[in-house]
Amino acid sequence: MDSKTPIISIENVSMRFNLAKEKHESLKEYFIALTHGGIRFDEFFALKDVTFDIMPGDFYGLIGLNGSGKSTLLKIISGVYKPSSGKVTVRGTIAPLIELGAGFDMDLTARENIFLNGTVLGYTPKYIRSKFDEIVDFSELKDFLDVPLKNYSSGMVARLAFAIATMTKPDILIADEILSVGDFLFQQKCEKRMAELMSGGTTVILVSHSIEQIERMCNKVAWLDHGHLRRNGPTGPIAEEYRHFKKQDSMKAEKPE
Repeated sequence: MDSKTPIISIENVSMRFNLAKEKHESLKEYFIALTHGGIRFDEFFALKDVTFDIMPGDFYGLIGLNGSGKSTLLKIISGVYKPSSGKVTVRGTIAPLIELGAGFDMDLTARENIFLNGTVLGYTPKYIRSKFDEIVDFSELKDFLDVPLKNYSSGMVARLAFAIATMTKPDILIADEILSVGDFLFQQKCEKRMAELMSGGTTVILVSHSIEQIERMCNKVAWLDHGHLRRNGPTGPIAEEYRHFKKQDSMKAEKPE
């Protein structure tokens, strides 16, 4: 791909959800009200006119307070959601690590889930078999291969998901808070793997609550605030401004009425 052509183009993307105004005690009550036209909806924009490009080889950080629209944007890029307006153009294969356990069957063992999740990501059973030992070694779950995933901790599920998603070199790797549930040593291991992927040409998009991790790993940052793109560009100055913003926000929250 031409290095001057964006690998991901996000153009005037908005995402609107309809939220029911009234609370209903049961599903039955909800459907009765729906049938009689008794439900009123509030429109909620998770994203509003977001536009920016991600270039091949970028390590992009997405930052913003809870509810700022980060996960919604990742789901649109991954094709899980279709935007209400605007468009996203993706030029390459995506390995998404968006929701912990997505693509897994928690009643199946880790061994079975490696094949299930690998197939969901588009790999053939033959290819998965060729990468099986590598996945197990990276995840450090050799002694738990025949244990159902429902008995795994969230950190163990994250290990397995990350190992499968990075068993090949995708054009784009998307990681949404996936590293926040693992132990510190495994986080370091994942960071090293992401850096290796990036040096091999993979574009990485990372969502993390740790601004230190964003500064350490990302060359570019997009800052979302209540669904709007507030800042976009090189990591250093934006991360510094965001740190100051978070400090002010927490002070405001602690201030008594």
